[in-house]
Order: sequence, then structure tokens, then C-alpha cells
Amino acid sequence: MILIGQYDSPFVRRVAIALKLYGLPFEHRPWSVFGDADKIRSYNPLTRVPTLVLDDGAVLVDSPSAIDFLDGLVPAERALFPRQEPARHRAVRVAALAMGLADKAVSLFYEQRLHREISDLWADRCRVQILAVLGVLETDRAGRAGEYWLSGGIGHADIAVAVALRFLGEAHPGLVSWAEYPALAAHADRHEALPLFQEISQPFIPPS
Repeated sequence: MILIGQYDSPFVRRVAIALKLYGLPFEHRPWSVFGDADKIRSYNPLTRVPTLVLDDGAVLVDSPSAIDFLDGLVPAERALFPRQEPARHRAVRVAALAMGLADKAVSLFYEQRLHREISDLWADRCRVQILAVLGVLETDRAGRAGEYWLSGGIGHADIAVAVALRFLGEAHPGLVSWAEYPALAAHADRHEALPLFQEISQPFIPPS
């Protein structure tokens, strides 16, 4: 498999971490959606990352489809999303909130850095959405005493939250007071200290 995209993207990073945890070999092409748009478009007409090229040549064009595919390659007991309810929908909800937060952080960055005239209405809406998600995730995580979000070891929920918070902090320094979210801050710090998270890592590179 070929994973296209840079590791400063939380969407690319979560897929790469899943690939590593599953022990699935892949080639990484750290292409930028700005500097390498033509290369990415040749695989993915949406020109976005992650793009995952499968061994048979099929192409998955976003992180949810990539994660779903990878989960299908492993036995149920190794899947990073639980296969049984209610654990499954609880984990999916957390991961979806985290990735939604990351998406809003990207939107806010683009609004502030790539538009000549900033829409205060849109920027404020993104900030409100980001902070609202942080509040929900903080409450959820604070109510769970274990090392991981759900019992049974690291899962997609843990990964999604950690990579989203790393991106938010680097793309928008000063936007969030992490002292107000101690459970989330501890969760992120604990995962970012893991060798795998340090390996699959790249400082945020703003598009020029």
C-alpha cells in the first residue's frame, strides 16, 4: 500500500499509526496538497490527503474509508474499533468528534491564512465548534479512569483525539487554554510520548 500525505495532517497521521499498529507494510509519500497537488490529483480527484493506494491499485480518498478498510484486514480482537455494541458506537462517536474538531481547525486556519478578507462570522463559528467539542470530549475522558478511552488497549478513539489535539495546538497556538481541559491534555501527552507517535510525527508546516 501507498499512503500519500504529510504527517502534520491529523487525518494522514491517524491512518499511518493504524497501519503501524496493525503491522501492515506501506510506502509513505509525504506529498503536500499545495506543493504536490498535481501528483495527488493523479490518484485522488479530490486532491486531498490521506490518499491510500491499495495493492490492487484501488484508491481510497479519505481517512474514514481508509480506516474502515484497514479494520477489515484484521481479526475482530485486533480491530482498533470494537466490533460489538455498545462499545463500537461509543468509540466511533469519540473519533468522529475528534476528526470533526480537526476539520474545523483546518477550516479556521484556511480562513485566517489563505483568504484576503477574513469572515469573522465563519471564524467565530469555527472557534465555537472547536471549543464545544473540546468540552464534550473533556467531560467524557474525565469520566474514564483507564489509560485508554475504552478498555482493551489503544483504539481509534485514542488515536483520533491525540492527533487532533496535536494539530489544534500547533495550527492555532494560544486558541485553547489546556489547563481548562486537563483530562484531554493528559491523554494527548501520554500518547504523544509513545515511540510510535513520535515516529509518525511531523511539525505543522503552514502552506506558503
